[in-house]
Amino acid sequence: MASSAVITVVGEAMLELSRGTGDSWNLRYGGDVINTAVHLARSGNRVKLASALGTDPMSAELRAQWQAEGVDTSLVLASADRLPGLYAIETDPSGERSFHYWRSEAAARRMFALPDSAAMIEQAAASDLLYFSLITLAILPDEGRELLLELCKTVRARGGKVAFDGNYRARLWSDVATARHWRDRAIEVSDMGLPTLADEVEMGEADSPADAAVRWGAGDGREVIVKLGGEGCLVDGVIIPVPQMVDVIDSSGAGDAFNGGYLNARLSGAAPQQAALAGHALAGWNIGRRGAIPARDAQAPY
Repeated sequence: MASSAVITVVGEAMLELSRGTGDSWNLRYGGDVINTAVHLARSGNRVKLASALGTDPMSAELRAQWQAEGVDTSLVLASADRLPGLYAIETDPSGERSFHYWRSEAAARRMFALPDSAAMIEQAAASDLLYFSLITLAILPDEGRELLLELCKTVRARGGKVAFDGNYRARLWSDVATARHWRDRAIEVSDMGLPTLADEVEMGEADSPADAAVRWGAGDGREVIVKLGGEGCLVDGVIIPVPQMVDVIDSSGAGDAFNGGYLNARLSGAAPQQAALAGHALAGWNIGRRGAIPARDAQAPY
């Protein structure tokens, strides 16, 4: 059952190219926060996307597709001189993916520096749950990062909650120390942390799920869920394994799907360990199909 909470996700949503048959490519859309937003909307939640697109036909088509999924795009600003970002996914025979990006001039980088940005921030501040990621911080200039963290503080001061995903992509940062700095500042203004152990290890910050949980503030009043890929996740000091292994066709968006399932369950009143099982179910469905956001089918656990 979906909650009545208003959820705002903040970040970049991009055009997605993935391999089709032969030499063909499929054009869809994706991006970590929009992936989670769509899963939450499909589950019946009230979801808004805060971002920016261009005024070109492809930007208009992206808006229309998100609206068709039930995502409110009223906080997606327009930047007339920019286009959406683009990325291409390739998967190996085991389903593991690699990415190629064209996003340096993407409109989303300016979401906090446009004429309507102040109004967008004020509306987002009324959210019951604000959700963003380390990728969101990575694409923003320092001024935008500061405004986003201030937005988090405002949401919490007004009684809302903030959830932060630790998606680390090294190529988006000048160095790992800068990424750690902004990650740690984001953790400080969050109520819920959703790190992935592989990201924490890559950043040189953890050797085990328990190490990652402690670094993210578990035990200090913060809800921390450490994602472990095929091994499950760590919740409240307990490993919650994946209940049923599936054949991996495309691992794109697995963590984003887990977040969508977990957050939906928590907002609906489930305890953290129960919510973790809901996250595993949605992630398992996702990786058994192609694309970061597969089309809904009869097996989708919404």
